[in-house]
Amino acid sequence: MSLLETPPSSGSKATRPAPQFPESPHKAIRLPGGLLGILGSTDHKVLGMLYLALALAGAVFGGAFAGAIRAQLSSFDNEVLSPEFYNSMVTMHASVMIFVVIIPALAGFGNYLVPIMIGARDMAFPRLNAFSFWLLIPAGGLMAASFFVQGGTAGAGWTAYPPLSLKEYSGGPGVDMWILAVHLAGLSSITGGINFIVTIMNMRAPGMGLMKMPLFVWTWLVNAWLILIGTPVLSGAVTMVLMDRGFGTGFFKPALGGDPVLYQHLFWFYSHPAVYIMVLPAFGLISHALAAFSRKRIFGYTGMVWAVCAIGLLGFMVWGHHMFTAGISAELRLWFSFMTMVIAVPTGVKIWSWLATVWGGTIRFTTSMKFALGFISLFVIGGISGVWLANVPIDVQVHDSYFVVAHFHYVLVGGSVMGLFAGTYLYFPKMSGRFLDERIGNAVFWLFTIGMNTTFLPMHLVGVQGMARRIWQYREEFEAINRVISFGYLLMAAAGALFIYSIISSLLKPRTCGRDPWGINDVQNSLIWSIPSPPPPYNFDTIPVLKGSSTTGG
Repeated sequence: MSLLETPPSSGSKATRPAPQFPESPHKAIRLPGGLLGILGSTDHKVLGMLYLALALAGAVFGGAFAGAIRAQLSSFDNEVLSPEFYNSMVTMHASVMIFVVIIPALAGFGNYLVPIMIGARDMAFPRLNAFSFWLLIPAGGLMAASFFVQGGTAGAGWTAYPPLSLKEYSGGPGVDMWILAVHLAGLSSITGGINFIVTIMNMRAPGMGLMKMPLFVWTWLVNAWLILIGTPVLSGAVTMVLMDRGFGTGFFKPALGGDPVLYQHLFWFYSHPAVYIMVLPAFGLISHALAAFSRKRIFGYTGMVWAVCAIGLLGFMVWGHHMFTAGISAELRLWFSFMTMVIAVPTGVKIWSWLATVWGGTIRFTTSMKFALGFISLFVIGGISGVWLANVPIDVQVHDSYFVVAHFHYVLVGGSVMGLFAGTYLYFPKMSGRFLDERIGNAVFWLFTIGMNTTFLPMHLVGVQGMARRIWQYREEFEAINRVISFGYLLMAAAGALFIYSIISSLLKPRTCGRDPWGINDVQNSLIWSIPSPPPPYNFDTIPVLKGSSTTGG
């Protein structure tokens, strides 16, 4: 419900107009010192936009790395890239897309939206918030610089498995630089996670209980705990690699009493929850987009909250399904197979709640809505292939094949990236005071969706047929389908170029958006749609006080 309102009767839509705060004299975020003022700002909205700008720049580089990979694989005997440089491309494509694009982009939406959604004027620790962002700049710089040192990052892969990441196989300083970059990115995530937890738990507007928070806020609260628990484990694992490389220890060297499988346990204890770190906030964005453009509130709000919490808890109990071929015991195989199937249950709850939200609604097929609906279909495909991989005999057959690559990308591209597109088209008017062009957005959606399926759906087939991932050349029988896959990449690249053009062209236009640019606040009754677009530096003239049942919209 909205401020100072009583809840509507069960099953009805809110009809009373949402409260309006006095117009701020600030029509946009005005900071002293121009560019230097922005770069030195601690305003959560400015930092949120900086996160998003960094992620967009990272996507250009990460996408270019993917293009280099697909150029090499477009023919079975290509030599466009050397084997060493190809391995570097594979390593850096994954590292950049995870640590510089997806995680920062979701942090950007979180920084911008969460304080406003809970009725706060900023994050709990503004300077720590700025520190979290600026740590990502040297992290990305170190990753990029590792290309230009002797040995580079070739051979290590984004997982940095020993012995490939040890001195014996990767002797140059590139892996050391990658490890330091991961440390900096991890520290950024940890400090940001602490900030989100403190902000959400202590700075909600009076009357906003936990079960009255928008779903995006809930996804970020659970996400922050995942970061806080899992990231230090990854930091410890790569620190041990660094010690083995440079200080003569033997954590992962069998000759010195170590065990390389230990690294896999530590790495995946973080890296499987990291999948949810990269997708839970996207769940929140999708929930708000579907509700907004169905002109309904989210169906089954309480069940959705508990499903998010269950995913966060169960996410730490499934890491071993990445290790079915690593020699773990039959009992552990059984446990991790069972838990991987169990985690599909709360995910299914969310899928059905999203479909029930859309059912019977007054649907507007905006670009944001199309990406939200596309998210559901593509994420379900990724989830189904994940259930297959939870089956030990199937996993053993397709392990380290392109089937796994396809599954992973349907979850992250079909999930996280589609969610980011939906969130961008939904909240860009609030952030900038301008709409993104819907005609261009329609082209972006279809190019990206068709390109994504053209790229990754055939990978299931070649994976089952035996094409291994991270290989420089392959058998001639796979050439035709790899050319189709590479063509799909071109469609996705065209969508990305149109998307960037749309953002730039929209920012050059005058502001036209009011408080509620989509005309949805009569149903949503959300704090974010009751303040100017873009919001003033202080968000609210007075801290709002909520009575009755708060909004579950966003």
